Amino acid sequence: MNIALTEDLLAKNDRTIEDAGPAPELRNLEDRDYLEIRMRLLAGRPRGADIWVFAYGSLLWNPCFEFIEERPATVYGWHRRFSLWLTRWRGTRERPGLMLALDRGGSCRGVAYRISHHDVETAIDRLLRREMSANPPTNVPRWVSVRSAGGNLPAIAFVADRSGPGYAAALPEQTTVEILSLAVGHIGSCADYLRKTVLQLEARNMRDETLWRLQGKVAAYLASLQSNTPLPPPTQEINHACEG
Repeated sequence: MNIALTEDLLAKNDRTIEDAGPAPELRNLEDRDYLEIRMRLLAGRPRGADIWVFAYGSLLWNPCFEFIEERPATVYGWHRRFSLWLTRWRGTRERPGLMLALDRGGSCRGVAYRISHHDVETAIDRLLRREMSANPPTNVPRWVSVRSAGGNLPAIAFVADRSGPGYAAALPEQTTVEILSLAVGHIGSCADYLRKTVLQLEARNMRDETLWRLQGKVAAYLASLQSNTPLPPPTQEINHACEG
């Protein structure tokens, strides 16, 4: 079955957004914060051991580190959901976007990447800096157990902290569709993020029924937009900045 959310439909909401930079009221993680998080995350790792990272969203098509093996894997007790607000990157303060994270409950199929022990420190530092910027963060790393053909593996995954300032509680599906259809930031649109994730999962025979349904509804919403008319107003407003 072909994906409904095509590049031609993405182009209907293609617009250039200037990066306004970090919101002035936000505290950002500093070098010492990243070091502390990395040391805490890697504490107890056997010396000389490789580590695994579980990918379920943008890491599927754009990993920011070198890896030496990729395995299909499933994590239980967590599910993939658009549970993070973004007012930068793929959204703005005026029209916030949504990003995927792991949220409690269910299960999630994705990919486990094996990182050589020689590269662990550098790889995890890059990963933390890519996935987290605000202090306190809402998208946080933790160890999870993933199941693959080779058995259970401990892996690092990013999950949504439900007490974090950027956490997006469950929304009506149509609200989510409208946000994903219209939110754009300086690195791209939420619709493009959704499309790329779905395509990567389909290429690995890992259909996520929720994302598949969302891409169809986002495609229909974008198809309904009339050329040369103002975009509908945002259906959801948040009163603070969320950058990761």
